[in-house]
Amino acid sequence: MSLGPSGEAIVLIGRKPTMNYVLATTLPLNEGRKVVVKARGRAISKAVDVVEVVRRRFVKDVQVENVKIGTEEGRVGSDGRPRNVSIIEIVLAPPTSATSSASSKKK
Repeated sequence: MSLGPSGEAIVLIGRKPTMNYVLATTLPLNEGRKVVVKARGRAISKAVDVVEVVRRRFVKDVQVENVKIGTEEGRVGSDGRPRNVSIIEIVLAPPTSATSSASSKKK
């Protein structure tokens, strides 16, 4: 997990087990911060699974604020031509009650 320019947590989905990414997504949401889940290629389905597990089991009131999909030029293949790789970014906003409780704890 890393931090974006406006303070949101960024979770890059890869080869680790799904629950590792669920934990990395749930912790910042409980602190009242936004989370951006990013994935490329085959990891896109795992990113969707992570968001659904978070929404259904851990942070039930989380809001899916935005979903961006696109294509970027990936690595050059064995034939020398560039490959297109699909990408997805899912922005999750914490529930409003978590935001207010996190800010009241800081006082």
